[in-house]
Amino acid sequence: MLIPDNFKYTKDHEWIRPEGKTEGATAIIGITDFAQGELGDIVFIEIETLGEHLEKEATFGTVEAVKTVSDLFMPVSGKVIEINEAINTSPELVNKDPYGEGWLIKIEMTAPDQLDTLYDKNGYEKLINA
Repeated sequence: MLIPDNFKYTKDHEWIRPEGKTEGATAIIGITDFAQGELGDIVFIEIETLGEHLEKEATFGTVEAVKTVSDLFMPVSGKVIEINEAINTSPELVNKDPYGEGWLIKIEMTAPDQLDTLYDKNGYEKLINA
């Protein structure tokens, strides 16, 4: 299972890759390799929060797999500035490449200090192996 070093992780199995650590810096968000494996084949992703400011842990969308439907949660507070259009027609990208082509949203962070409350690679490994 892949867990990249330069990402941060949530207890709900989202990842965030910040492109800076100041207010207004952008970050890309997706679900982890562990999460996509647990969900199984992803068939639909619904994200209707473009342009919205959402607080940390607010729901920004849902992911539907053959087994279940799960909410997607914001790792940090911010404004949704882009949705990965490729996942609308090819949701399976999240299964194939969860940290690359299968990213979900890009945000403009409003509270980058919240990154310090998230798991690093080692902490996330401990969480999923507990």
